[in-house]
Amino acid sequence: MLEVKEIVKVTSDNELKLKQEYIKALEDDKFRNLINCLKFDEALAMKYTSRLKETAIEFDNCKNCHNLASCKNKIIGFALTPTKDCNIINFSYKECHYKNVDSYKDNVEYFDVPPMIRNASIKDLYKDKNRIEIIKKMKSYIDNYFTNKEKAIYLHGSFGSGKTYIIASLFNELAKKNVKSIVIHLPDFLRGLKDAFATDYSERYDIIKKVPLLLIDDIGAEYLTNWSRDEVLEPLLQYRMDNNLATFFTSNFTIEELEKHLAVSSNSVDRVKARRIIERIKQLSVPYELVSKNYRE
Repeated sequence: MLEVKEIVKVTSDNELKLKQEYIKALEDDKFRNLINCLKFDEALAMKYTSRLKETAIEFDNCKNCHNLASCKNKIIGFALTPTKDCNIINFSYKECHYKNVDSYKDNVEYFDVPPMIRNASIKDLYKDKNRIEIIKKMKSYIDNYFTNKEKAIYLHGSFGSGKTYIIASLFNELAKKNVKSIVIHLPDFLRGLKDAFATDYSERYDIIKKVPLLLIDDIGAEYLTNWSRDEVLEPLLQYRMDNNLATFFTSNFTIEELEKHLAVSSNSVDRVKARRIIERIKQLSVPYELVSKNYRE
């Protein structure tokens, strides 16, 4: 059993360690700024140095954050926040203001799509002369979505011209109106779908088949097989056409060029199957061409 003077010594040693850790932490600008802002008593703050260091990092992350997608905090959309309660400090996770601002993005799902596409916004589009007609079509589509649905867009053009970003920005606008949508990068999606045969193939396929808005991105860039054309693409487009579900496309090919790609071979059966898919694309969408500089360079 510890004697009184031993207890005093242990307590004194612990307080010294806390003091040293706290002084060391104050060397960091982020931590020092937090302490100055909170105005907690030094004796109290010292007891929570490690948690306050976490808070300082998360507050600094928030200060330099521009949207929910770039959140670096431990729990995305929340920041560790201290509050004083008598002689203790309570820590809780406070919701970031972007959490509500960006909550509409939960209405858009992405399969194998770069992160920047998730933040696509019409206001950020480069409004050069090549995009004016497309942007007008997009705005018209958004305005009329709930009253008189227009055909979707088959957007084709040069590599890196921003085709995917343009359609994703339209989807994000409709997401704010609580419209669900999915963006799939077709080449990667087909590879993933084949790998999912033993697990969730039917579930994944059913989701994209029935979603109100679908973007089939980069059609024509996939390694085409009879299976992907006849068992995946054709029934998918048939279902969406029959159920009047909006289906957008982006491609480096014109529709005529895409038909040749879909034929796989030159035999008459393949040509007929390719033609069937093209007819469904034409039923679902209106072609627009985008020729612009490569924004990926």
